[in-house]
Amino acid sequence: MNTARIGFLGAGNMSGALIAGIIAGKTLGKGQIGASDPSAARLAELSANHGITTFGTNAELVKWATVLVLGVKPQVVPAVLAECGALAGPEHLVVSICAGIPIATLESGLGKGCRVVRAMPNTPALALAGATAISAGTSATAEDMQAAQSLFDAVGRTVVLSEHHLDAVTGLSGSGPGYVMLFVEALADGGVKMGLPRDVALLLASQTVFGSAKLLLDTREHPARLKDMVTSPGGTTIAGLKALETGAVRAAVMEAVEQATRRSTELGQRRG
Repeated sequence: MNTARIGFLGAGNMSGALIAGIIAGKTLGKGQIGASDPSAARLAELSANHGITTFGTNAELVKWATVLVLGVKPQVVPAVLAECGALAGPEHLVVSICAGIPIATLESGLGKGCRVVRAMPNTPALALAGATAISAGTSATAEDMQAAQSLFDAVGRTVVLSEHHLDAVTGLSGSGPGYVMLFVEALADGGVKMGLPRDVALLLASQTVFGSAKLLLDTREHPARLKDMVTSPGGTTIAGLKALETGAVRAAVMEAVEQATRRSTELGQRRG
């Protein structure tokens, strides 16, 4: 990875987060990072902010890079593969962050022997706190998987899974930030209902969720044990937990993950 030239086909928010993470972690030098995008203004912004190389066409980028991050919108993937997919061959590693595009579809649109890794990141990568799952294509090597993992480790935490798990990853961590934002908003609304100023309530709610997640990751304790640590007999927390259980919050969250997973599967079948 140290000698790689990494090119971003599509320079949207997630690509921008990965570029920032790579540079912050000193994984690669600025001269080893390139990007192409239909928006000249976006390329100028990335060049000004990060000092990376930009390319006027996707084909130029593919010829320059050894690692390609496919970061275009899913509906644009067929056109991009038709335009420059054949230029990517055995010397290329292609890492796709395009939601719902199966590995088989990617491999069929790329040159013979091209190595593919499919990834499902999430939006907290923009804050260098992402959760990403990666899956190997048919030609991807152990070294390719290590390279992909180092890319996403620069913006959070990474797990390696078989591709058939990625719909569940989408339903959990891909869509999960939406569920968490809803919970944070509701938590803050509860504080406002009890008389707290809106800005204070939102700050406390956000920090409480952030701190609780960090405590869980740092200690690696089971969440039930950490819950019990703050739940005194006859106290305030158990009263609040009783209200959540009465409202079937646990079941509703499980159902949300299930429904989002099913929807991801449906979309993938349409795009496959």
